[in-house]
Amino acid sequence: MKQPLSEYPRPQFYRDSYVSLNGVWEYKISENSEIPQSFDGEIIVPFSPESPLSGVNKTLQPNEFLFYKKVFKLDEEFVLDKVILHFLAVDQIAEVYLNGHFLGKHIGGFLPFEFEIKEYLEEENTLIVKVQDLSDTSYHSRGKQRLKHGGIWYTPQSGIWLPVWLESVRYKYIEKVKFTPDIDKEEIIINVTANVDEAIIHIFGIDRPIACNKDNHIKVKNMHLWTPEDPYLYFVRISIDEYDEVSSYFAMRKFSVIEDSKGYKRLALNNKPIFMKGVLDQGYYHEGLLTPPDYDAYIKDIELAKSLGFNTIRKHIKIEIPRWYFECDKRGMIVWQDFVNGGTDYKISTITFPLIFGIHHSDHNYKAFGRISEEGRKEAIEEFKQTVEYLYNSPCIALWTIFNEGWGQFDAKEVYPIIAALDKTRIYDHASGWHDQGISDTKSLHVYFKKVKLPKNKGRAIIVSEFGGLVLPIEGHQIKGNSVYTKFKDAESYLQAYKKMMERDVVANIDKGLAATIYTQLTDVEEETNGFITYDREVLKVDPQKIKEINDKIII
Repeated sequence: MKQPLSEYPRPQFYRDSYVSLNGVWEYKISENSEIPQSFDGEIIVPFSPESPLSGVNKTLQPNEFLFYKKVFKLDEEFVLDKVILHFLAVDQIAEVYLNGHFLGKHIGGFLPFEFEIKEYLEEENTLIVKVQDLSDTSYHSRGKQRLKHGGIWYTPQSGIWLPVWLESVRYKYIEKVKFTPDIDKEEIIINVTANVDEAIIHIFGIDRPIACNKDNHIKVKNMHLWTPEDPYLYFVRISIDEYDEVSSYFAMRKFSVIEDSKGYKRLALNNKPIFMKGVLDQGYYHEGLLTPPDYDAYIKDIELAKSLGFNTIRKHIKIEIPRWYFECDKRGMIVWQDFVNGGTDYKISTITFPLIFGIHHSDHNYKAFGRISEEGRKEAIEEFKQTVEYLYNSPCIALWTIFNEGWGQFDAKEVYPIIAALDKTRIYDHASGWHDQGISDTKSLHVYFKKVKLPKNKGRAIIVSEFGGLVLPIEGHQIKGNSVYTKFKDAESYLQAYKKMMERDVVANIDKGLAATIYTQLTDVEEETNGFITYDREVLKVDPQKIKEINDKIII
């Protein structure tokens, strides 16, 4: 089998030093927490054992441990002053050992972590990863995974589910780069984190010195602004003498909220109103679950959304490989990025009844929102911060969704300013759907099974961050289950219903203050069959041009 997802995963911080550790590893599932002497068989990394592409097809239980083993050698010329082992995501609690040495522990299944390993390297190296996944029995972040899955909750997955790789650097090296565009001042602010005082940046076709570990304000002459129609990217190289060089890119663009002539708040791109007509994308694949089978799968999904006439994707309760954001950056696809939810048991009165009765609660009631654990709340805030830092440089991201439908929501009035202080370049939705606390840039609605009715609210931009969910099941391409959404028998009746809904709920409401919409959803996911394409990506249910013609009427 070809080494899966072996291409360099991080286009926005690229260096030549790269060894992929994806591919065949050994694995063992055991209730014994001790590192085993023997293993059960082979697993294909980075696919979770629950996924078909892993070759395992077993579900890890909360009382079990999943062990990985990888034996590898490194060429002498690869090993420089530091060797860094990268994990893009391991679900949910990982302990890592190299040649018998404990490297460290990481908690949280959706964010990257790394270790410096040179001092432990040998001629032949044995890497052991020990994983425990408590899934929805704990307060840790889990997204939409649930052990008793069904409906809107999906198959749990565990272990290594995003790429693992090595890079090697000299003792003088670039740790990270931060880009902050300011189109009003016609400048790009660049901050290079490194263990030296100065680097060289190749920008706008010339080399120039740049101070490290501080903001550098560089004028951008004749700015070429990034838009969905013209997604222009500025590519740069940053180097430290002969020691290190990384390639990256940025875009000149601005996302904000402005007021129109009627007093309505509008979402804006580059100081101009834009209607962000979006589609929900949960990033699930029938063979790999949360892991795409290859990077072409990313491109096909993004291109599908564009062909349907959408200019925005809401990345729902998932953080992707950096390459996904790069594909959106260069294709002009705006992204609304959700934070990943955690917390313990979700009460139906908190997460479902508001859809029917429109009741909003104070999120200081930790018991009602499954957030009794103080440690869990602190962990969530740290993960929110890490998410912003991790994805900060992606030009495509326009909006952060902090909480969704009360899933583990807590203290939004306190959490929102903490996150907003980290990133002043984007829009915020503090409570997507319900349990609005009267803060942030948007008043966010979820509307299913009824006509969209806008609240009288001119203080914030009104967005419908989920709606629709029309179902066209395709025999032979669906997982049998209970779908609560409105079903249609054929493509023509589905298309007519979509057209009527868009004209009534979207087009007719723009002049009344509606600023953006997110349609549910791009693809089917397990039992949910409300996508434009089936879960296996084999059947496109409708003519995309006909959907695009409807969506093209949505303008501001």
